[in-house]
Amino acid sequence: MSTDGISIVRMEIRHLDEVHALEQECFTIPWSRDSIRKEIEENAMAMYFVAEKDDAVVGYGGMWHIVNEGHITNVCVAETHRNQGIGDMIVRRLIEAAHEKEMIGLTLEVRVSNGSAQRLYTRNGFIPEGIRKNYYSETKEDAVVMWLNFLQ
Repeated sequence: MSTDGISIVRMEIRHLDEVHALEQECFTIPWSRDSIRKEIEENAMAMYFVAEKDDAVVGYGGMWHIVNEGHITNVCVAETHRNQGIGDMIVRRLIEAAHEKEMIGLTLEVRVSNGSAQRLYTRNGFIPEGIRKNYYSETKEDAVVMWLNFLQ
């Protein structure tokens, strides 16, 4: 998938350092470099993609394929590349991969305070379905549980 000089490609070990740097930039409690490496090399349920522009990783997203559903784990875009549609491209690629694997739907949790992420997911068909109280351990912030059901 490629648009406007942005390519969405399967994450490989060669992307590890750049993805780890994005984690540090985007998340309050980022995944460790080793956790990301394990997702790429060892987790058979994991499916991750990166957004590349001029051979640099400017975003990434991934999910776990659990039985017949997908659980989106992370989506992030470098601050310097936000509001350019890259998040939408990543989410659409995850949705496409879910269809390819014949999943019945996708779910995720997003911080109650993260309105921009909630708008991203809503634009792509996700619906808020519930709240997980105190989901984020470091801040005790609630999470909105969102679903995209392919069977409706």
